[in-house]
Amino acid sequence: MSASGPYWRFGVVTVALLTAACATAPTGPASPVDIQASAAGPASCPGTTAAEQAAGVRATNAVRQRSGLSPVQANDLLARAAAQHACDMAQRGRMTHAGSRTSGPAQRVKALGYAPTVTAENIAAGPFGLERVLSEWNASPGHVSNIVIPQISNFGIGQALAPDGRTRYWAAVYSAPRGR
Repeated sequence: MSASGPYWRFGVVTVALLTAACATAPTGPASPVDIQASAAGPASCPGTTAAEQAAGVRATNAVRQRSGLSPVQANDLLARAAAQHACDMAQRGRMTHAGSRTSGPAQRVKALGYAPTVTAENIAAGPFGLERVLSEWNASPGHVSNIVIPQISNFGIGQALAPDGRTRYWAAVYSAPRGR
């Protein structure tokens, strides 16, 4: 986990949903992040734009390409899961991988109808925009370990603004569907 300044926090978790046929789980740190990053209350939860998704895909694929891995594609369900989780974190004022009603990203993507074989999530909270978040994740070994899970093929990102009007919550979900 990395931190830049008093208002910037990052979290990383990898959750593998293994089938009986899978012999190994993807590598990556599991981190029980739960940080009070702002006051709880009504949050502003805009949908993720196509431009934001495209920027996330470009940044993710730049890291994957350097590692010799296949590129990811934007996925609307994963973007929705990420946006809902960012909103949930902002409303609670907590940067955490656990949702109000879920224990991690795999449950959230399944609830939206995505059947994953592997799911990973990067989260952040602080007064910074998308470009800075993507840059920080791509420079952090813990976050990069999620980005370079070989099986990953889909990506989605979401954001929300906390009641204080300056703390942004970010979630990125990386996954691969069953039967791929």
